[in-house]
Amino acid sequence: MGITQEFLKSIRVTIVLWVITALIYPLITLAIGQGLFPYQANGSLLKTVQGTTVGSTLIGQPFTQERYFWSRPSTVNYATQPDVAQTGTSGASNLAPSNPALIDRAKIDAQKLQQANLKPTADLLYTSGSGLDPHITLEAANAQILRVAQARSMTPDAVAAIMNRAIDRRFLGIFGEPGVNVLKLNLALDAQSPQA
Repeated sequence: MGITQEFLKSIRVTIVLWVITALIYPLITLAIGQGLFPYQANGSLLKTVQGTTVGSTLIGQPFTQERYFWSRPSTVNYATQPDVAQTGTSGASNLAPSNPALIDRAKIDAQKLQQANLKPTADLLYTSGSGLDPHITLEAANAQILRVAQARSMTPDAVAAIMNRAIDRRFLGIFGEPGVNVLKLNLALDAQSPQA
């Protein structure tokens, strides 16, 4: 076999592999995703009762109003204006536990929580590894029930009932810890008790 035939053979193999890996495989993956898992394949987007997309169940958002459950702090700056593409990168601050900047930020957050009569929990003080965690622990959610109930003129039991329906349980009953998706919970609260 001559060098020309080897060259043509390698070109044919390259084209066949390119078609398989760059066209066929992505199209099959897209079809399976859209056919079997359309909600997840399209970003796990959440909408208000009016149908406006407000975020994804996979990405945490900051909440600062008293009427809402507060999320974990994040080192990521989100574009939170309507109709603006969400920007930001995933990642932690990379500050060591002994770094004064981390200690000062945690102290400020602890004071803010104490002023709101909340017990500072670890997930309300420290960021997650990705900086995008949409969940808080049950302890952090329970600590905020009274504050949210007062701000919404609801009973704590009514807020607790909505929170309990928003708990994400362990995957397959054994993997992970139960948690509360803050965006889903706040949307459920708005659906039950619209802003006055």
